[in-house]
Amino acid sequence: MTPAEAAREQTLGGLYAFIAYFLWGFLPLYFLVLAPSGPWEVVAWRIILSLAFCAILLTLTRSWGKLFAILKQRRLVVWTIVAGALIYVNWQVFLIATLTGHIVESSLGYFINPIVTVLLGVLVLRERLRATQWIALGFAAAAVLVIVIGYGAFPWIALTLAFTFGFYGLVKKQIGPSVDAVSGLTLESLWLAPIAIVQLVVVGITTGITMGQVSTGHTVLLLLAGVATATPLLFFAAGARRAPLTVIGLLQFVAPILQFVIGVWVNSEPMPLERWIGFGLVWVALIVLTTDSLLHARRQRAASLASTV
Repeated sequence: MTPAEAAREQTLGGLYAFIAYFLWGFLPLYFLVLAPSGPWEVVAWRIILSLAFCAILLTLTRSWGKLFAILKQRRLVVWTIVAGALIYVNWQVFLIATLTGHIVESSLGYFINPIVTVLLGVLVLRERLRATQWIALGFAAAAVLVIVIGYGAFPWIALTLAFTFGFYGLVKKQIGPSVDAVSGLTLESLWLAPIAIVQLVVVGITTGITMGQVSTGHTVLLLLAGVATATPLLFFAAGARRAPLTVIGLLQFVAPILQFVIGVWVNSEPMPLERWIGFGLVWVALIVLTTDSLLHARRQRAASLASTV
């Protein structure tokens, strides 16, 4: 690949990643217009329709062989089950937060996520942190304390979203390139399908299924839940393969920024002083972490160039 082709691929990767995070940022609006569907029903349809959408993609791309090859490897199957459990909790908490007026707290979770990823690197992968990364972790811990003490509420939604998505990313790292995005989402949805069916049965017995009961527009939007789930994930997978990690790291703030704006200015969620201070500390932590990552990447490139001279 020529330098021009490599640059084009990196640019394309950055564009794909931006589209993924942009779509994730607007997901709260999509789920809000699904009212009166509740979070348990929406997640159930999201799982089942994601499975159907992925099956169509596997058929169109003739990629069923890849999926069957994964099923022959017990280690990969176990990892996809773990990934499915983590993403289920993440989806369910995110939907509960979105449909009960806690979009701002869910955005806090995705702001904290990069810091959780660094923390997991230390605790699980035994990575060594630089001084600035420790400082960022300190600011994040202070933010949680401010929200708990000042705001008077434990940010369980934010921390659950941050840690489940952080562990989900860690599982994906363990799987590596052995499981492609479509096959991975197919298997994760497949393992969750029985849970989704049980949820739909319970919803049907209690509050009633809304699919096909509200309006044609509502039914169409609910049927698109699988597409809405899989599309940003596929864009992200395409972007992550092409764009440098530093670009992906910077772009990941697009989604929580959009979610924060939707929560505060569209959904009119409260933002008392204590919450602003908590968010401010998290943003300081992210600035420190991002600056450190960019400087470290620059030093590594300089060292690599020097070693080739």
